[in-house]
Amino acid sequence: MGTLLVRNIAHLATFDDGARELENGAILIRDNVIEAVGTTAEFERTEADEVLDLSGHIVMPGMVNIHHHMYQNLTRVMVQDDELLVWLKTLYPIWSNLDDDAIGVSARMAMAELIASGCTTSSDHLYILPNNCTLDATIDAAADLGLRFHAARGAMSRGQSQGGLPPDNCVEKEEDILKDAERLISAYHDNSRHSMSRIILAPCSPFSVTPGLMKDAAALARSHGGVHLHSHLAEDLFEEVYCHDIYKMRPVDFAESVGWLGSDVWFAHSIFMTSEEIDLFASTGTGAAHCPSANMRCGQGIAKIREMLDKGVPVGLGVDGSASNDTSNMFMEARLAMMLQRVAPNKYLSETPGGRGGFGGTPSALSAREALTMATRGGANILGRDDIGYLAPGMSADFIAVKLKQLGLSGTQRDPLAALVMCGPFKVDYSFINGRKIIDKGEFVSLDVERLLDRHEAVMHRIYEQ
Repeated sequence: MGTLLVRNIAHLATFDDGARELENGAILIRDNVIEAVGTTAEFERTEADEVLDLSGHIVMPGMVNIHHHMYQNLTRVMVQDDELLVWLKTLYPIWSNLDDDAIGVSARMAMAELIASGCTTSSDHLYILPNNCTLDATIDAAADLGLRFHAARGAMSRGQSQGGLPPDNCVEKEEDILKDAERLISAYHDNSRHSMSRIILAPCSPFSVTPGLMKDAAALARSHGGVHLHSHLAEDLFEEVYCHDIYKMRPVDFAESVGWLGSDVWFAHSIFMTSEEIDLFASTGTGAAHCPSANMRCGQGIAKIREMLDKGVPVGLGVDGSASNDTSNMFMEARLAMMLQRVAPNKYLSETPGGRGGFGGTPSALSAREALTMATRGGANILGRDDIGYLAPGMSADFIAVKLKQLGLSGTQRDPLAALVMCGPFKVDYSFINGRKIIDKGEFVSLDVERLLDRHEAVMHRIYEQ
């Protein structure tokens, strides 16, 4: 790749340990790694193979999406006004028609949306694999688009006949799940710095797998360096009732009973947690993926993110599935995370400065910079990455740029970084991932978006009409 000097950056937000924000900033990149960060004046005599002038742009680290179900963009805007339980039961039969072609096309669509909205690293929780579907299709898609990717080998093994929620034709045998997980780790897991591909083991939820699978997945993951664990937990009240009836314990207690607490574990949603359970997450380093859009769309509730952050729980952002969101936009997720936390009427927030006695929220509950920190360093930390999430020497060259002179950003010159959240959502004008230019002046460099849209629509009709 050679060297790239990005200079004349109007506002450079590094998100480094000093939270530096530089006017007229510059970044020097060698191959796929950042070599130096500073002001343009400091690089006045620096020569590079390529020079990119970003006058009039704000630059920040690429965002990290830690919870998604990419295949779900084939079933958007369905079950619009029902609770999660009805939503799942309605969509399971449609998802049972998925095949590898559908998985690959939907993954490309989701990844393109994510990249356009500032994401440079994403996980994907693929837990339904009918008709010989494989995670390979999503891994190939990420390699084609240039997205840094953590593929989560999801699974459902407990069908309705065994007391679970999913239909029997949507579940797999547990020995097959573990065998395929071992295959994927062997084929695709790269635990080196700057790696583009890692594998996660991710049994779906307490109501769709057995405790045995949870334990076996944890043992398998921990026998390989850098293979993390992910699942849904404390997402909905029906899950709490299920855990009480089946396991005689609360969801967090269930997670602890199967060995699923620790710095190599994170859960999606984590809405219905007590303060004591949040303390347990903090003391064990267990992470949470906050998915505000999906939580609001399905009327589930508000996760106690302020309390989690104050107590030291690792928190990142996830867009969740594009049938419960219904989009894949990281700027929007950061914005809604900030807004939703400000209206959260819970006891902890009512006791913070500016709280209103439990009847309302507080505008100081979450700042724009905190939301973006969750979207960058927070997600990177949860994924176990020490090479992404901020811009500094030795870090991966993953960064995005947004043009400041545009509708929606005029008048924000006093704080352009906060404007990306408070005035958004926006699309990026430039995206670099691992030193490679993916978006140039608002357009994908290599992806034929129109062709992808046509393919996606055809697959959507095929899956739905079977």
